[in-house]
Amino acid sequence: DAGWPPPPPEFPSYGGASHGGASYGGADNGGPAWGAPVPGHEPRPPRKRQSGLITAVLVAALIAGGVGGGIGYWAAESNDEGSIASTTVSAADAPKEVKRDAGTVASVAAKSLPSVVTIEAQGGNGEGGTGTGFVYDKEGHILTNNHVVASAANGGDLTATFSNGKKYNAEVVGRAEGYDVAVVKLKEAPSGLTPLPLANSEHVAVGDSTIAIGAPFGLSNTVTTGIISAKNRPVASGDGSGSSNSYMSALQTDASINPGNSGGPLLDSRGAVIGINSAIQSAGSGGMGQSQAGSIGLGFAIPINQAKNVADQLIKTGKPVYPVIGATVTMAEGGEGATISAQGEGGTPAVVANGPAAKAGLKAGDVITKFNGTPIDSGPTLIGQIWTHKPGDKVTLTYKRDGKESTTQVTLGEREGES
Repeated sequence: DAGWPPPPPEFPSYGGASHGGASYGGADNGGPAWGAPVPGHEPRPPRKRQSGLITAVLVAALIAGGVGGGIGYWAAESNDEGSIASTTVSAADAPKEVKRDAGTVASVAAKSLPSVVTIEAQGGNGEGGTGTGFVYDKEGHILTNNHVVASAANGGDLTATFSNGKKYNAEVVGRAEGYDVAVVKLKEAPSGLTPLPLANSEHVAVGDSTIAIGAPFGLSNTVTTGIISAKNRPVASGDGSGSSNSYMSALQTDASINPGNSGGPLLDSRGAVIGINSAIQSAGSGGMGQSQAGSIGLGFAIPINQAKNVADQLIKTGKPVYPVIGATVTMAEGGEGATISAQGEGGTPAVVANGPAAKAGLKAGDVITKFNGTPIDSGPTLIGQIWTHKPGDKVTLTYKRDGKESTTQVTLGEREGES
């Protein structure tokens, strides 16, 4: 009709609008909103969409971004009634291949995607979920997070699906709960596997470009971009039960990382791996009565230098090796340092006799404030720093005793397996 839609008001009204809402034109002036249908011209209600959502695993402040993170997707019907003719060119008429300049995100993604897999883990108790991994070597080893494959580690089904849709059965080679690193191997690895190149994560700088590849909410082969927001970020993450907590001195990125991205590669602008996407900061409940959360721009990745050391050990022996100082520290967060406890687990001495800390002169009650010059504010932060090194490395600790600050050199010991 000639009178529809009505002309826009001279001064648009913003009454009733909210951030994130879809409406900015209200009816506060008594007239219809701009673009609103008049009686007899209302659009037909949309057809209902089918949806599926699997319950998320509940985690504390930091949630693991992979297994149990919810495999949610919405399947849109392809042939909605009432569709109108279009003047757009069909996909069949488009060029078969569009080349992108080397160094662009599209070029890096095209080269890297064939080496990234979507991992599906299903335990015998019915628990499981979806995560990500990437080709580590030509023998078929896949690097990922421990929490991605943990449910299928002791008798379960584990598969890895490549970007071309080919799926392979896999098995766990080794897991390191503390590092949150795992290695799996394809049972019948195809020939011609291309491992992703590994960068030196020590050379990463704040502001460097990042590219993340993964399967957020089960949406495989998803590529997102961002930058390195911070380095050496102390992060403690877990499954909420406290039984499999992990500690890292993480690379922080604002690239969009969601449940399902866990275990996937964080790449630099050249396409080399600088980290393994492992955790995100949760903003709270995702609605629908579930503690499902998505990206708020705070993602954390295990530096690839550390992950490589762990992976090589797991491939060699199947067991992780942890560097230790031979002292028990309190795990309270947000303090002035890491305090050596009065006693260890089960009433044992907090400082192991003839251990690294004892040989360095450390005692119960000492507060460790720096590790190789890096400030330490808590036990988890200290552990994350220690685990960036190898057994046998010499490190310098700054500590306070009776208000006096001192420094000492410690040669890191080792512990095999989980504690």
